Amino acid sequence: MSKVDTDVYFFKKDVGKNLYRKKTYYTLVVEQDVLAHDKDEADSKFLDHGGLDHSKIVTDLAQTGDGVETHFVDANYTDSGDTEYIGKVDYDTDTYNQTLEEAIEAEDIHIDTWADEKKMTQAELDKNAGVVRDEKGNVKSEVTKND
Repeated sequence: MSKVDTDVYFFKKDVGKNLYRKKTYYTLVVEQDVLAHDKDEADSKFLDHGGLDHSKIVTDLAQTGDGVETHFVDANYTDSGDTEYIGKVDYDTDTYNQTLEEAIEAEDIHIDTWADEKKMTQAELDKNAGVVRDEKGNVKSEVTKND
């Protein structure tokens, strides 16, 4: 298993999610990572929140000097690569040679590049988020125990 180089932060609540990467080609390349439950959600997040902020494509972007001045800067969309599955957020039992229970207790998590890409079930999503449902499937607002 290889270490994944990403700027995406992941936590205990993200266990079971997949890490995806997508390259978008302009005159430059933008490569972004996102945590999502599946490829469709990743594509949606890339579309809604990724890509270039065109308001920042300004003349200050270009290098100038020795009489070279920038007259115009523009960026146009040309193509996108496929959204690529990188790995799944999971508990790390390998790095510290520990049991799953020890990894859960220590909240040692990583991107597992060997894990299969599969969509999480609603029960798995609820468990990671700490959500409790009643017998009809409604989310309980708060769980309390009587001592």
